[in-house]
Amino acid sequence: MSVKLRLARAGAKKNPYYHVVAADSRKPRDGKFIEAIGSFYPHDKQNPFKVDDERLAYWIKAGAQPTETVGELIKRHQKANPPAAKA
Repeated sequence: MSVKLRLARAGAKKNPYYHVVAADSRKPRDGKFIEAIGSFYPHDKQNPFKVDDERLAYWIKAGAQPTETVGELIKRHQKANPPAAKA
């Protein structure tokens, strides 16, 4: 089973809202998923991408591959919110 981190569309017509999910790559876009780890609301200009950093790290460590779009969102999120330095 190949696990992907991808967006699942929700929301109304012309007002999309996306869930960031870990899902089997063989399942449909809005189908059954393993775990929801965040959200993406493209109309929110302040903070459109929210994700549970611990679960994101877990899934990447477990071998889940982010899709191209989710990969770009993760890069932007990490650039805007650098991890705190441990003392």
